[in-house]
Amino acid sequence: MARITRIDITHHQLVLDPPFPASWDTRPRTRFPATLLRVHDDEGHVGIGSGDAMYGFSDYADLFIGTDPLDLERHHAVLMNIEFHAGRPWPMDVALWDLAGKLRGEPVWKMLGGKTNKLRAYVSSGVHRSVPDMVKVAQRAIAAGYPALKVRFGRPRLEDDLAVLRTIREAVGMQLELMVDCNQGWRMPWDTAQPWTLKHAISVARELEVLKVYWMEEPLHRGDYDGMTALRKATSLRIAAGEMTREPYEFRELLARDCLDVFQPDAVCSGGITGLAKVAREVDAQGKIFTPHTWGNGIGLMANLQLTAGTVGAPFIEWPLDDPEWSAERRDFMLTEPLRPDAQGWFHLPDTPGLGLQLNEAALARTASNVATFH
Repeated sequence: MARITRIDITHHQLVLDPPFPASWDTRPRTRFPATLLRVHDDEGHVGIGSGDAMYGFSDYADLFIGTDPLDLERHHAVLMNIEFHAGRPWPMDVALWDLAGKLRGEPVWKMLGGKTNKLRAYVSSGVHRSVPDMVKVAQRAIAAGYPALKVRFGRPRLEDDLAVLRTIREAVGMQLELMVDCNQGWRMPWDTAQPWTLKHAISVARELEVLKVYWMEEPLHRGDYDGMTALRKATSLRIAAGEMTREPYEFRELLARDCLDVFQPDAVCSGGITGLAKVAREVDAQGKIFTPHTWGNGIGLMANLQLTAGTVGAPFIEWPLDDPEWSAERRDFMLTEPLRPDAQGWFHLPDTPGLGLQLNEAALARTASNVATFH
């Protein structure tokens, strides 16, 4: 029986020139941080994970040394406890699934049940561009075979956001499904703007209905359960949220109160692959859509692809891409090859054991800022 012998955590910083002016962040980003976690066993296998910075994990790393890497439920229970006492430890869960797949000779998506071997990607834009430039973003998405585009709100005036959306719809018609991310569910630490009220969200929903938007994302604060329920009753739009929701009981509450049509938790932020596999099936059983948030790096993107393909599938899955500031090469700098869908926007899940990823060791060496080893 294999045993875990060592855990390595490395931190990396990719310099961004030009900077990335993320629409949800008032500070343009000049560096892209990435945390890489590697779990080694005594048979020479290594599982990889990435996501949050693993703050506080060093106090508990010894809880995994010498244990069976295939005891995924035990490890998940420990990680749930660690999250209560420290930061988000979910890169560890992802790495354990990668390691388990390598030990079993199976891809993660098949280990989870093998619902489908492909998922349709939608372009998830991240920059507030001018109206003509946003039309170009939409046209490029169509030319590349993507079926849908997510547009970010949050410009100085709501009318500016709506002008972008209207012009895109006028320019491309129904060649693209359009999603709108209102970015009201959470804020960066330095951003003290108040979230929308229910009344305002309903007024925005009315505009989006006319433009035939596929879903309205994060229109209210993540804890406004009553507001989300009322908004769903007031609009024909699908309401999407949950990307930063953490606890299983919170997802159950969102389901019980009929708050959402689309659930968007991220495996590297909330519950790992182990926890979200259960959430995905509960969401699907109630006739809702499960399609994760994936804004991070290529390892996190692949973890969410494997999770979704293995459990319930999805009509669309988020594909962070907004050249030139947010290119596939930047997003996936730690991989030998960026993840890409095919010419029709489908991503085909690999049959390679585990996550099926190869690390770019040279890029990781160039960007390394800190290294910690536990054994």
